[in-house]
Amino acid sequence: MLGFGETDEEVEAAMDDARAAGIDIFTMGQYLQPSKKHLPVVEYVTPEKFAQLGHLAERKGFHQVVSSPLSRSSYHAEQAFPKG
Repeated sequence: MLGFGETDEEVEAAMDDARAAGIDIFTMGQYLQPSKKHLPVVEYVTPEKFAQLGHLAERKGFHQVVSSPLSRSSYHAEQAFPKG
C-alpha cells in the first residue's frame, strides 16, 4: 500500500527485498483510511506515479506486477497462476 508517506527509495528497497526473497508477484495500491481510528492518508499517489513504479518493478524481474490506485493483492490473482 502506498500513501503512508513512503519515499521512492523505500518502495524500491521493498521491491529489492521481495525479489531477494524469491517473490515473483508485486502489487501496489493506494492506502485508503477506512475510519477515523486508522492512520490518515499522507499522500494520494497519482496514476502516473503508479505506472512509473510498476515499470520499475517489471524491470526488476517480477513475474506479475499490479500497480494502480485501486489495486489490491487479490485483484486478478487468478491470472498469476496457471489453471490445472
